[in-house]
Amino acid sequence: MTLRLVGVYGGTFNPIHVGHLRAAEEVSEALGLARVLFVPSAVPPHKTDAAHDGIAPAALRLAWVRLAIADNPGFEVEPIEVERGGASYLVETLGALRERLAPRGEAPVFLVGSDAFAEMGAWRNPERLFALSHYAVMVRPPRRSGCLTDWLPAVVRDQIELAPDGRSGRHRHAGTWLRVVEIAGFDVSASDLRRRLHENRSVRYLLPEPVREAVLASGAYRAPTGPAAAGHRENQLSQQR
Repeated sequence: MTLRLVGVYGGTFNPIHVGHLRAAEEVSEALGLARVLFVPSAVPPHKTDAAHDGIAPAALRLAWVRLAIADNPGFEVEPIEVERGGASYLVETLGALRERLAPRGEAPVFLVGSDAFAEMGAWRNPERLFALSHYAVMVRPPRRSGCLTDWLPAVVRDQIELAPDGRSGRHRHAGTWLRVVEIAGFDVSASDLRRRLHENRSVRYLLPEPVREAVLASGAYRAPTGPAAAGHRENQLSQQR
Protein backbone atom coordinates (compact mmCIF):
# COMPACT_ATOMS: atom_id res chain seq x y z
CA MET A 1 0.00 0.00 0.00
CA THR A 2 1.37 3.40 -0.99
CA LEU A 3 0.86 5.94 1.76
CA ARG A 4 -0.13 9.50 0.92
CA LEU A 5 2.49 12.00 2.01
CA VAL A 6 1.52 14.84 4.35
CA GLY A 7 3.95 17.68 4.90
CA VAL A 8 4.61 18.79 8.47
CA TYR A 9 6.04 22.30 8.61
CA GLY A 10 6.94 23.22 12.15
CA GLY A 11 8.38 26.48 13.37
CA THR A 12 8.02 29.50 15.56
CA PHE A 13 6.47 31.51 12.70
CA ASN A 14 7.41 34.68 14.55
CA PRO A 15 5.78 35.93 12.35
CA ILE A 16 4.84 33.74 9.37
CA HIS A 17 5.91 35.39 6.10
CA VAL A 18 5.90 34.89 2.34
CA GLY A 19 9.15 32.90 2.46
CA HIS A 20 7.52 30.25 4.66
CA LEU A 21 4.52 30.01 2.38
CA ARG A 22 6.50 29.79 -0.83
CA ALA A 23 8.81 27.12 0.62
CA ALA A 24 5.82 24.97 1.60
CA GLU A 25 4.27 25.42 -1.82
CA GLU A 26 7.44 24.39 -3.65
CA VAL A 27 8.07 21.32 -1.49
CA SER A 28 4.45 20.26 -1.81
CA GLU A 29 4.69 20.47 -5.58
CA ALA A 30 8.09 18.73 -5.77
CA LEU A 31 7.05 15.76 -3.61
CA GLY A 32 3.37 15.55 -4.53
CA LEU A 33 2.19 16.09 -0.95
CA ALA A 34 -1.49 15.51 -0.20
CA ARG A 35 -1.42 18.61 2.02
CA VAL A 36 0.87 20.56 4.33
CA LEU A 37 0.26 20.96 8.06
CA PHE A 38 1.67 24.15 9.59
CA VAL A 39 2.60 23.49 13.23
CA PRO A 40 3.38 26.65 15.23
CA SER A 41 5.42 25.94 18.34
CA ALA A 42 4.19 26.87 21.81
CA VAL A 43 7.55 27.47 23.51
CA PRO A 44 10.48 26.75 21.16
CA PRO A 45 13.18 25.10 23.32
CA HIS A 46 16.06 26.14 21.06
CA LYS A 47 15.26 29.86 20.86
CA THR A 48 15.55 32.55 23.50
CA ASP A 49 12.96 35.22 24.19
CA ALA A 50 15.18 38.31 24.36
CA ALA A 51 13.82 41.53 25.79
CA HIS A 52 14.67 43.43 22.60
CA ASP A 53 13.51 40.69 20.22
CA GLY A 54 10.77 38.63 21.81
CA ILE A 55 8.61 35.74 20.67
CA ALA A 56 4.99 36.74 20.16
CA PRO A 57 2.40 34.83 22.22
CA ALA A 58 1.59 31.41 20.80
CA ALA A 59 -2.11 32.25 20.39
CA LEU A 60 -1.20 35.22 18.17
CA ARG A 61 1.25 33.27 16.06
CA LEU A 62 -1.32 30.51 15.59
CA ALA A 63 -3.95 33.05 14.52
CA TRP A 64 -1.53 34.61 12.02
CA VAL A 65 -0.82 31.22 10.46
CA ARG A 66 -4.57 30.66 10.05
CA LEU A 67 -4.84 34.00 8.26
CA ALA A 68 -1.81 33.32 6.07
CA ILE A 69 -3.06 29.99 4.69
CA ALA A 70 -6.79 30.65 4.59
CA ASP A 71 -6.91 30.85 0.78
CA ASN A 72 -4.90 27.68 0.09
CA PRO A 73 -6.92 24.43 0.30
CA GLY A 74 -3.68 22.43 0.36
CA PHE A 75 -2.49 24.08 3.59
CA GLU A 76 -3.86 23.37 7.07
CA VAL A 77 -3.09 24.57 10.60
CA GLU A 78 -2.20 21.92 13.17
CA PRO A 79 -2.42 23.43 16.69
CA ILE A 80 -1.07 20.37 18.50
CA GLU A 81 1.92 22.12 20.07
CA VAL A 82 0.04 25.25 21.09
CA GLU A 83 -2.74 23.16 22.63
CA ARG A 84 -0.21 20.95 24.43
CA GLY A 85 1.60 23.99 25.82
CA GLY A 86 5.05 24.09 27.33
CA ALA A 87 8.26 23.39 25.45
CA SER A 88 7.57 22.09 21.94
CA TYR A 89 9.64 18.99 21.21
CA LEU A 90 9.48 17.66 17.66
CA VAL A 91 9.82 14.03 18.71
CA GLU A 92 6.56 14.27 20.67
CA THR A 93 4.77 16.08 17.85
CA LEU A 94 5.85 13.69 15.11
CA GLY A 95 5.01 10.69 17.27
CA ALA A 96 1.47 11.96 17.83
CA LEU A 97 0.95 12.99 14.19
CA ARG A 98 2.29 9.69 12.88
CA GLU A 99 -0.26 7.79 14.98
CA ARG A 100 -3.03 10.08 13.79
CA LEU A 101 -2.11 9.88 10.11
CA ALA A 102 -1.44 6.14 9.84
CA PRO A 103 -5.11 5.00 10.03
CA ARG A 104 -5.85 7.39 7.15
CA GLY A 105 -3.19 5.81 4.97
CA GLU A 106 -0.89 8.82 5.35
CA ALA A 107 2.71 9.35 6.43
CA PRO A 108 4.44 12.55 7.64
CA VAL A 109 7.19 14.36 5.75
CA PHE A 110 8.92 16.94 7.93
CA LEU A 111 9.96 20.11 6.12
CA VAL A 112 13.20 21.55 7.48
CA GLY A 113 15.84 23.96 6.28
CA SER A 114 19.37 22.63 5.84
CA ASP A 115 20.75 24.78 8.68
CA ALA A 116 18.19 23.50 11.18
CA PHE A 117 18.62 19.95 9.87
CA ALA A 118 22.33 20.10 10.69
CA GLU A 119 21.46 20.99 14.30
CA MET A 120 19.00 18.15 14.87
CA GLY A 121 21.60 16.01 16.60
CA ALA A 122 21.14 18.33 19.61
CA TRP A 123 17.34 18.00 19.60
CA ARG A 124 15.51 15.64 21.93
CA ASN A 125 15.93 11.96 21.00
CA PRO A 126 17.35 12.42 17.47
CA GLU A 127 17.64 8.67 16.92
CA ARG A 128 13.86 8.30 17.21
CA LEU A 129 13.22 11.48 15.24
CA PHE A 130 14.71 10.06 12.07
CA ALA A 131 12.66 6.89 12.37
CA LEU A 132 9.33 8.68 12.85
CA SER A 133 9.10 10.67 9.63
CA HIS A 134 10.40 11.26 6.15
CA TYR A 135 12.42 14.47 5.74
CA ALA A 136 12.43 17.12 3.02
CA VAL A 137 15.61 19.12 3.57
CA MET A 138 15.11 22.51 1.96
CA VAL A 139 18.06 24.30 0.41
CA ARG A 140 18.09 27.79 -1.06
CA PRO A 141 20.68 29.58 -3.18
CA PRO A 142 23.64 29.79 -2.76
CA ARG A 143 23.69 26.46 -0.87
CA ARG A 144 22.28 24.35 -3.69
CA SER A 145 25.65 22.66 -4.11
CA GLY A 146 25.41 21.10 -0.65
CA CYS A 147 24.22 17.61 0.18
CA LEU A 148 23.02 15.50 3.10
CA THR A 149 26.58 14.37 3.78
CA ASP A 150 27.37 17.95 4.82
CA TRP A 151 24.42 18.31 7.20
CA LEU A 152 23.48 14.88 8.55
CA PRO A 153 23.99 14.86 12.35
CA ALA A 154 26.80 12.55 13.45
CA VAL A 155 24.57 10.82 16.01
CA VAL A 156 22.42 9.24 13.26
CA ARG A 157 24.99 8.70 10.50
CA ASP A 158 25.14 4.96 11.12
CA GLN A 159 21.34 4.73 10.79
CA ILE A 160 21.08 6.42 7.39
CA GLU A 161 22.22 4.93 4.09
CA LEU A 162 22.95 7.79 1.73
CA ALA A 163 22.75 7.68 -2.05
CA PRO A 164 26.07 8.10 -3.89
CA ASP A 165 25.26 11.72 -4.76
CA GLY A 166 24.34 12.55 -1.16
CA ARG A 167 21.03 14.09 -2.19
CA SER A 168 18.84 11.39 -0.66
CA GLY A 169 19.01 8.66 1.93
CA ARG A 170 17.02 5.97 3.71
CA HIS A 171 16.80 4.86 7.33
CA ARG A 172 18.29 1.36 7.52
CA HIS A 173 15.64 0.04 9.92
CA ALA A 174 12.57 2.29 9.78
CA GLY A 175 12.52 2.74 5.99
CA THR A 176 11.94 6.48 6.25
CA TRP A 177 13.71 8.60 3.65
CA LEU A 178 15.52 11.92 3.41
CA ARG A 179 15.58 14.09 0.29
CA VAL A 180 17.13 17.40 -0.61
CA VAL A 181 14.56 19.75 -2.14
CA GLU A 182 15.76 22.90 -3.84
CA ILE A 183 13.56 25.93 -3.37
CA ALA A 184 13.70 29.53 -4.55
CA GLY A 185 15.65 32.01 -2.48
CA PHE A 186 13.64 34.74 -0.73
CA ASP A 187 15.60 37.52 0.94
CA VAL A 188 13.20 37.71 3.88
CA SER A 189 13.51 36.45 7.42
CA ALA A 190 11.36 36.65 10.52
CA SER A 191 14.18 38.33 12.45
CA ASP A 192 14.46 41.07 9.81
CA LEU A 193 10.69 41.54 9.87
CA ARG A 194 10.71 41.90 13.66
CA ARG A 195 13.49 44.46 13.40
CA ARG A 196 11.55 46.41 10.80
CA LEU A 197 8.43 46.38 12.96
CA HIS A 198 10.44 47.40 16.01
CA GLU A 199 11.78 50.35 14.03
CA ASN A 200 8.34 51.28 12.66
CA ARG A 201 9.42 50.46 9.10
CA SER A 202 7.19 49.04 6.39
CA VAL A 203 6.71 45.27 6.04
CA ARG A 204 4.23 45.53 3.19
CA TYR A 205 4.55 42.69 0.63
CA LEU A 206 6.79 40.70 2.98
CA LEU A 207 3.80 39.35 4.91
CA PRO A 208 0.44 38.28 3.50
CA GLU A 209 -1.76 41.35 3.77
CA PRO A 210 -4.20 39.92 6.39
CA VAL A 211 -1.20 38.89 8.51
CA ARG A 212 0.43 42.31 8.17
CA GLU A 213 -2.74 44.01 9.35
CA ALA A 214 -3.14 41.62 12.29
CA VAL A 215 0.52 41.93 13.33
CA LEU A 216 0.35 45.73 13.28
CA ALA A 217 -2.91 45.74 15.22
CA SER A 218 -1.46 43.41 17.87
CA GLY A 219 1.55 45.59 18.62
CA ALA A 220 3.45 42.37 19.34
CA TYR A 221 6.79 43.67 18.06
CA ARG A 222 6.29 47.32 18.93
CA ALA A 223 9.19 49.11 20.57
CA PRO A 224 8.60 50.70 24.01
CA THR A 225 7.50 54.24 23.34
CA GLY A 226 6.98 57.49 25.17
CA PRO A 227 4.44 60.21 24.33
CA ALA A 228 6.55 61.75 21.57
CA ALA A 229 7.44 58.42 20.02
CA ALA A 230 3.80 57.36 20.13
CA GLY A 231 2.87 60.15 17.75
CA HIS A 232 5.70 59.16 15.43
CA ARG A 233 4.54 55.53 15.41
CA GLU A 234 0.95 56.53 14.68
CA ASN A 235 2.19 58.47 11.67
CA GLN A 236 4.31 55.51 10.50
CA LEU A 237 1.41 53.07 10.78
CA SER A 238 -0.86 55.37 8.78
CA GLN A 239 1.76 55.41 6.02
CA GLN A 240 2.05 51.59 6.03
CA ARG A 241 -1.71 51.14 5.75
